[in-house]
Amino acid sequence: MSSASTLVPAAELVKCNGRHYPNESVEYRQARDALLAEEIELRRQIERVAELRRALPPGGEVTGDYRFVGEAGPVDFAGLFGDKDTLVIYSYMFGPQRERPCPMCTALLSAWDGEARDIEQRIALAVVARSPIGRLVAFKKERGWRDLKLYSDVNGEYSRDFGAIGTEGGDEPAFQVFTRRSGTVRHFYAAEMGFPTADPGQDPRGAPDLMPMWTIFDMTPEGRDPNWYPKLDYAK
Repeated sequence: MSSASTLVPAAELVKCNGRHYPNESVEYRQARDALLAEEIELRRQIERVAELRRALPPGGEVTGDYRFVGEAGPVDFAGLFGDKDTLVIYSYMFGPQRERPCPMCTALLSAWDGEARDIEQRIALAVVARSPIGRLVAFKKERGWRDLKLYSDVNGEYSRDFGAIGTEGGDEPAFQVFTRRSGTVRHFYAAEMGFPTADPGQDPRGAPDLMPMWTIFDMTPEGRDPNWYPKLDYAK
C-alpha cells in the first residue's frame, strides 16, 4: 500500500471525478464533493487497518480437543481447512437450547451463502454451531443455502475457547480467522468489537461491517434503524 506521504490529497482526487446528475443544485454538488473526499479518506483508513491486521504477529497455536461433524461426517480442526492455508469460522447462534436460530446471524449467513463459492477459491469458510448436524442441515435446506459448509461443535470445546458461549451459557456470535503454516495451526484474528467498545447511540458493530445489508442501509437517507431487527420470515 502507498504511504500517506505519496498519496494524492483527497480534495485533488475529487476534482477528477466530474460527476453530475440531472437537476442537481450547486449546493448538492458542493456537499457531495465534500462527502466524496471523506469517502476517499475512509477507504484509505480501511486499507491502513487491513494492513495492520495482516501485520499481526503469530497468534496462539491451536491445540484444543476440537471435534466437529459436518454433512460428510466427523472432521477434526485441521480438516476444516481442506486444501487451504487460511480458515474463517463463523460461530452461528443456533445452539440446542434454541427453538430457532438467531435472525441476525441468519441474515448475515444468507448473504455469505451467495459468495461462499467465490470465497472458497482462496480460503476455507466454515459455519459452526452447537446444534446437531441434522438440525443444522434441515435449516440449511429450509433457508435455501447451497454453498455454506455447516459443522456441529460436538463437544462444545471450540465454542467455549473461541468466544461463542456467553457467561451464562448462551450462544454468542464469533468471527475467527486461523492459519496453517508449515503444518502448525494458529489463531490469527478475531472480531473483538462489541457492546463494551460501542460508541453512544451506535450499533456495536465491527469495522468493516461483515453484513452487506447494513452497508446498503448506510447509503440511504433512512440509515440504520436502531429499533429494526431482521426476522427469519416476513408476513406477506
